[in-house]
Amino acid sequence: MVVSWVRHRDIHLLTVGTDTYTSDQRFVASHFPRTEDWTLEVKYPQLRDSGTYECQVSTTPPIGHSMHLSVVEPVTTVIGEPEMYINRGSTMNLTCVVEFSPEPPPAIFWTHNEKEINYDSPRGGVSVITEKGEITTSYLLVQRAQPADSGSYTCHPSNANDKTVTVHILNVVGKKGVE
Repeated sequence: MVVSWVRHRDIHLLTVGTDTYTSDQRFVASHFPRTEDWTLEVKYPQLRDSGTYECQVSTTPPIGHSMHLSVVEPVTTVIGEPEMYINRGSTMNLTCVVEFSPEPPPAIFWTHNEKEINYDSPRGGVSVITEKGEITTSYLLVQRAQPADSGSYTCHPSNANDKTVTVHILNVVGKKGVE
């Protein structure tokens, strides 16, 4: 029995047995000894690899089994991007969301004007909360927002793209009632 792998989008024969018949060396077929298990591995998958693949077994009659591969890229968003306006003295809550990641990002760090945020700085009142899961969310909290807190904030997940939001701290002038 010989197992072959075919990519449907271009009817390209990728492998026959453990031999590769494509110049793209990211495709590797393997067979687990003393079993009927065959695997097609796609190393470093790319969006263009999404599509239908068929495993063909050289029996009489031939057997084919198709499957669909969906390759997704992690997507990072910061709620409210590209610009946020926050009143002076209020709590600034920047929320970074990472979706479509095969696993939660091992780390997420934040920068302010391209400098990594130090949560133990003398300014105080700056903290981060990260909830990891199928969708990972990181909250950067800055209490008592001041004009110096204005600027560019970037969320840096370790396995996804960065995303930046520009924050403007507004000096809100209260109105006095008319007598």
